[in-house]
Amino acid sequence: MELKLKEPIDNLCDYTYNFAWQSNKIRPTGIIPSQEDTSFTYKDLVNELKKGKDVRIYGNVGKRLAYSLGANLIHFGGNGAPEKAGNVYIDGNVSSEMGMGMVSGVIYVKGLIEEPLGNVVEIVSGEPCYRKFRSITEILCKGLGKDVLVKNKFDERKKHLILDDGILRGTVATRCYCDALVTIKENAYNGTGLLMQKGTVHVMGDAGMNTGAHLDGGVVIVEGITDEFAGAYMKKGTLILTDSKGFVGANLKEGVIFVKTKIKIASSVEELTMSQEDANRIMKYLGLGHVEAMSYRKYGIKKERLVRMRDGSVVVMEKEE
Repeated sequence: MELKLKEPIDNLCDYTYNFAWQSNKIRPTGIIPSQEDTSFTYKDLVNELKKGKDVRIYGNVGKRLAYSLGANLIHFGGNGAPEKAGNVYIDGNVSSEMGMGMVSGVIYVKGLIEEPLGNVVEIVSGEPCYRKFRSITEILCKGLGKDVLVKNKFDERKKHLILDDGILRGTVATRCYCDALVTIKENAYNGTGLLMQKGTVHVMGDAGMNTGAHLDGGVVIVEGITDEFAGAYMKKGTLILTDSKGFVGANLKEGVIFVKTKIKIASSVEELTMSQEDANRIMKYLGLGHVEAMSYRKYGIKKERLVRMRDGSVVVMEKEE
């Protein structure tokens, strides 16, 4: 499938349709503006990629190219797991947030790319004049195969990716479903560890908004400061922070949050008692001594459970998650 653009358009090849389809900002069946001699809809491009076919766009494209590419989204009746996807070719420049939430497929770009990027890393390209990008999640869980990283380092045996190329990225390791480790040597953009099920992301600098949001397992560690909405809608997993600018744990379901400093927490979240097991986890991930690890604060949800006593009476007990 090929289309030519007269001007940059946002959210092309976006599996989520910007999650604004219900308010009609972008209709899946809406015709993409500024096309030359074609009348493709946003959904046409996504359907082509879902079939494993290629989409080639001539001209510059806007923000959020290939958002959640390769994700079988629950919002649209899927199971949330990664699925096979085709390739996206851009004969032009790309605006920011390319590949946010991307879990499979390949993006080829001939022009300039604006930061921040999404969950992608550059691979040595076999296509002349094109730069090649793959999903970080796919590399973690399936390996590089015959591909070679342009920069950064990946230990295939340990499943350890070190990102030290100075590029700002968002949604790193989104939907990760394997036991792997990503070390981000500098800062991270929004959504680090979004919807992770397994694995660990360790950010050595600051992290943006929605860090650990919708975390469904695994561990996210930030040694710097996180922005607003860290740990929002967490279902499972562990979030380890040094400090946060805004409220932490909004709509937290389960999981645990450890923070070095006192923070603002959502009304449903409570400070819980630190245990030796908790300290051991922090010591393991951060290499701290026992005293410093025990100085962290633990946050989560207290759940009531009914306990039947020997005399037949029932007592309500609180259980810390």
